[in-house]
Amino acid sequence: MYLGRPWRAYAMTLFMNCQLPAIINPAGWENWRNPANEKTARYFEYANTGPGADRSRRVGWSHELTEVEAASIPLHRVFGDWDPMVNLNQQAYMALAKRVADAEMARNPMAWMIDFNKTPRWNYTHGVVCAALLDLWEATGDERYVQYVKAYADTAILADGSVGFNYKRSNYNLDHITPGTILFRLSATYGTEKYRLAIDFLRQQLREQPRTSVGGFWHKKVYPHQMWLDGLFMATPFLAQYAVFAKEPAAMDDAVKQLLLVAEKTFDPSTGLYTHAWDESKSQAWADPKTGKSHHFWGRSVGWYAMALVDALDFIPEDHPQRAAVIKVFGDLAQSLVRWQDAETGTWYQLLNLADRKADGNYLESSCSAMFVYALAKGVNQGYLDQAYMKAVYKGFRGILHHFLVFNPDGSLSITQTCSVAGLGGNPYRDGSFEYYISERVRQDDPKAIGPFIRACLELSKAH
Repeated sequence: MYLGRPWRAYAMTLFMNCQLPAIINPAGWENWRNPANEKTARYFEYANTGPGADRSRRVGWSHELTEVEAASIPLHRVFGDWDPMVNLNQQAYMALAKRVADAEMARNPMAWMIDFNKTPRWNYTHGVVCAALLDLWEATGDERYVQYVKAYADTAILADGSVGFNYKRSNYNLDHITPGTILFRLSATYGTEKYRLAIDFLRQQLREQPRTSVGGFWHKKVYPHQMWLDGLFMATPFLAQYAVFAKEPAAMDDAVKQLLLVAEKTFDPSTGLYTHAWDESKSQAWADPKTGKSHHFWGRSVGWYAMALVDALDFIPEDHPQRAAVIKVFGDLAQSLVRWQDAETGTWYQLLNLADRKADGNYLESSCSAMFVYALAKGVNQGYLDQAYMKAVYKGFRGILHHFLVFNPDGSLSITQTCSVAGLGGNPYRDGSFEYYISERVRQDDPKAIGPFIRACLELSKAH
């Protein structure tokens, strides 16, 4: 598949073996020669196979797409029922990762702008995207990605290593630990003292973090006695990496404890899934009065947990007495994710086990789908899962391409159909009902889908 003329520097090659001169629509060819159209023309073709083999099924334009046209062209319309995974190779996965990353950076010239922010912020969404960009930098050597992340850290971290912007330690918000993961690589690369000091600064928050009676981190000070699956991704990969960084075995034990404790408190044996949260006090309206569990299996919360497991395992030592237990939890979760994967599209629902309530508003959601593809692919690459899981990985990635990726008028890629946010309690009160989870706004270009998608592409590139 080519976008634009393949011999132009601005054209992006995703699929090879095109024979454009022999099969391109002559009218479109002539229009391309018009300088006004050259950089905006779009034509999709694949040699003499797939939809391009039948002129009636070709999709092509020789003019700049309007917003209405672009919004109506997800990849599944371009390819029909032809499988765009057929010729994806390492370079193609890398090209997709770069294309999505470059679009996100273009939308947000400064990283603090990520997540539609108008003022500088230090939050988990910045950490999710910036960590993915560092992965992309390591995979490609493209300095643009690390410089973008470094500029964010240099602006947010003060000379004494404290965090500026909106950070306030007394809030004891686990969401504010997540961006700290980028500091380990920046410190190792540049040796800047304030990066090391900031790592210790964030570690101190976790030393002081309020806990349940059994030692689980409260998600935030404003959510007392509560562990949320989200918080496991926000804190435990950082804590596990800190344990290695600072040679602090107790920090590793604590990270593993958090991962296993939340599994114990939120696991549902009938589905093999984990509920969004657990309230030790059993006082919240969203909590089961007997177990303290919330009532639904929110896709992204399970996605956060799946990523927390595989990312923390990067640092949990081979000889740690509970490493095998963490791998077991991840393996069991992987089985359940395959069980609840949508058979038709390969993606996953906002509420994972309620496909039968699609008519009531449940929908296929992009961020959890990207998270699951990433976690499963990484699980296979790292040897935690059998190679057979790649079938679900490819099916999921294919579904993302078909149903969530769209072309913008400028040729950039966007990810659609992302739940903007979901939580429990607070003001106004979120009751954890089905109606609540499907009521939250759905949007495009959300960092919680973009970061995991980039990382999924990189894991798939390693599998080839």
